[in-house]
Amino acid sequence: MARLYRRGISLVFLIYILVGIYVAWVHDYITPALLRDVAEALLAVFLWFLVLLGVDLHLGGD
Repeated sequence: MARLYRRGISLVFLIYILVGIYVAWVHDYITPALLRDVAEALLAVFLWFLVLLGVDLHLGGD
């Protein structure tokens, strides 16, 4: 029974986060440029060894 309760809380939290993302997108707090910057940062964090080897991980050719 505790497992079902925990799963319900997780679903509510997921819906809460998804609604928050939608509202932030509609009100221009999240933009395509921000998403690109976050993606570049995540690539640099997870592929740091390529950055050290001189690989350019910038997206979009800026």
